[in-house]
Amino acid sequence: MSVLTLNNICFSYGKTPVLKDLSLDFEKGKMYCIMGKSGAGKTTLLSVLSGLASPDSGTILYNGKNIKKINKYNFRSKCIGVVFQSYNLITKFTALENVVLSMDIAKVKGIKKRERALEILSSVGLDSEEVNRRVLKLSGGQQQRVAIARALSHNPDIILADEPTGNLDGDTQNEIMQILRKLTQEGRCVILVSHSPQVASMCDQTYELVAQSKNK
Repeated sequence: MSVLTLNNICFSYGKTPVLKDLSLDFEKGKMYCIMGKSGAGKTTLLSVLSGLASPDSGTILYNGKNIKKINKYNFRSKCIGVVFQSYNLITKFTALENVVLSMDIAKVKGIKKRERALEILSSVGLDSEEVNRRVLKLSGGQQQRVAIARALSHNPDIILADEPTGNLDGDTQNEIMQILRKLTQEGRCVILVSHSPQVASMCDQTYELVAQSKNK
């Protein structure tokens, strides 16, 4: 059964169509790559999948349930984890503080947050010294690891990643992809946007978006 399903999704900015009659299925334990030329709607699709943008028509199902019937805040803060290309970390905080803050925002309860944050940061390859550095003192690859750890902080089923390797060198790209692959082995669904055929080749399935013609 799909964890996330799109049925005939349409989305426009004014009179400019971006997504038209888009139907896709995403399953747990798999990694998907969304590709397409600039303007094809890749980032818009991630916004729709995350619940940040509402489609003009069509339905989105999470575990078979229409997300319109799910509290939007709960969906975004508990079911979905987002990894941004530019990391979007709080630069004056340490790696550890960024992850703990994410737990606070998601209102995670019933665990020792600091200990759990340290476990997650360790799982993405950061050592005890690195987790206590301010993020500006970390390399790009290390910051992306923190961003992934933050996305995992509330234990979501689905990870959305917008160009997660776009700012990284080849070796670091492979390391980040290995981390994302490990998440699918843990049963999560990973959906990423990328321009890289190499990244796409590491995914289980690739969906290519095509830019829609502007209405005349």
